[in-house]
Amino acid sequence: MTSSPPPNSTDLVLAERRGSVLLLTLNRPERLNAWTNALEERYFTHLDAAEDDPAVRAIVVTGMGRGFCAGADLSDLERGASEGVEAALRDRPRPRTRPLTVRKPMIAAINGAAAGLGLVEALYCDVRFATPTAKLTTAFAQRGLIAEYGISWILPRLVGYSTALDLLLSGRVVLGEEALRLRLVDRLSDPSQVVDDAVAYADDLAANSSPWSMATIKAQVQADLDSSFDDAVAAAEELMIESFSRPDVDEGVRSYQERRAAAFPALAPRSRTA
Repeated sequence: MTSSPPPNSTDLVLAERRGSVLLLTLNRPERLNAWTNALEERYFTHLDAAEDDPAVRAIVVTGMGRGFCAGADLSDLERGASEGVEAALRDRPRPRTRPLTVRKPMIAAINGAAAGLGLVEALYCDVRFATPTAKLTTAFAQRGLIAEYGISWILPRLVGYSTALDLLLSGRVVLGEEALRLRLVDRLSDPSQVVDDAVAYADDLAANSSPWSMATIKAQVQADLDSSFDDAVAAAEELMIESFSRPDVDEGVRSYQERRAAAFPALAPRSRTA
């Protein structure tokens, strides 16, 4: 896995290892890290590599400079309209929702503007840190677009039905303090500390939580959003039986009894065909 990149790197997504945490930085600061197909390819390539690297136990995503991600690059959007949006959407090497299928914890460090697709990418993460001055907006309706890439499913589950419609219909800008109240984000940090705070949180997960447990819990929460309570309990019982046959439970209990840090086994690489 890539170590600390040089500060003047032209790579569209910088990858830096901080212990067991992989820090990914969207790197188009002159465009507020606006999303392009090339940036997406680089970002998803890093996610694939992180999935297969047992030394990576959590991922933090942020943006270079003043923004997290200002949304889709409008020049790309104009070209897409003229060249056929349908083909561009259907012929992707990976689905745009790829981050949702990453088994390891993903933490967003929203250091500035997160608009449109940029907000969607932040919402694809499991936990979100933001600064009080970070600007979040759906923006879609103000560009003549629809609620893209599943945000119409994610947003009501985070903030409620009417608040989701308010944010989607108006495209109004929400600052960090309001975003915290609305549950769009989970933590607020000083601008100079937001990345370090997100990395510290991710490092705590990496150090103290079983990788297999975290991956399984992520899958449970996603699946149970559309399950009945009884189905969720039944699925949990099957998973609980499986968990007792794994080394994670033994290590978790032993480390607690011995008052030492747990040494949980790494998550096995996932097959590319899975």
